Amino acid sequence: MILLVTNKRDLTTDFIVVELRRRGRAFHRLNTEDLPQASVRFNPRAGGSWAIDSSDLNLRLEDVGAAYYRRPGSPEPAGARDEATAKYLADEWSAVTKGLWNALEGRWLSSPFAILRAEDKPRQLATASALGFDVPETLISNDFAAASAFVAKAGAIGKPLRHSLVERGEAGEVLFTARLDPLKPIDRTAVSLAPVIYQHEVRKAYDVRATVIGDRVFAVAIHSQDHDETTVDWRSGTRLDLRHEAIELPANIIDKCRALTQKLDLRYGAIDLIADQDGRYWFLEINPNGQWAWIERRTGLPLASAIVDELEAISA
Repeated sequence: MILLVTNKRDLTTDFIVVELRRRGRAFHRLNTEDLPQASVRFNPRAGGSWAIDSSDLNLRLEDVGAAYYRRPGSPEPAGARDEATAKYLADEWSAVTKGLWNALEGRWLSSPFAILRAEDKPRQLATASALGFDVPETLISNDFAAASAFVAKAGAIGKPLRHSLVERGEAGEVLFTARLDPLKPIDRTAVSLAPVIYQHEVRKAYDVRATVIGDRVFAVAIHSQDHDETTVDWRSGTRLDLRHEAIELPANIIDKCRALTQKLDLRYGAIDLIADQDGRYWFLEINPNGQWAWIERRTGLPLASAIVDELEAISA
């Protein structure tokens, strides 16, 4: 049996569900925000067995052959009388999920703990460079003198080290990669508030998303230079017509993509590259649990099928 760990609003998991049903494979979808409505039991004397029962779920972890950690939500316990109790209950259910994830170690497409470690962007950049990827000259710092000198040396871009979303009440602001003007003394305080990734800008022919699933690499050219608003960051703007094209990467770049994913202890990784105007490929980052459904919709690449292939191989 295959376990899908996600949330109720995750449409990407729906692609996996369709493929599993097409193949007639047994599976459970665990929407983790609903976990507090279930009855959970753990017995350390029965081989460390977990059982989860609810009106629509009867799950024994020993029956799980493979698991996909997609986008779990925070458990949402009900019945708290005050904020302190609500936080206590949320923390207790968070501890339960960590116990569940640990119990499934060795059966994940990518372990949630490996995903967490792989989200470390400095580690990504150092590992990619050691594997022979071309990596843009980079500075991660909140030191104004260092940042000012770096930006002045050549055209540079800036992007967040971790979070790209600033929450403002019910709304939010996305921090896209931005081209930087030379820093001025008035910027000193802002620069000092938190480290930022500064990189010398690579002039693009197009962006590349390389999706690694097991030993397979599915590459897509994203023609970001077709539109002014997507030139620096293809995610910015609202271009529903942004051209995506399935491509074949050079063999040495494919090998590096596989090697990076394996080095980070992942079976899945979404790697962002730049193809420059001389045909050279530059590494930007890897999202160890990145979105992929839009690529399948736009290009027809069989990503859901490849993920299920990998889950079946794990459970064999």
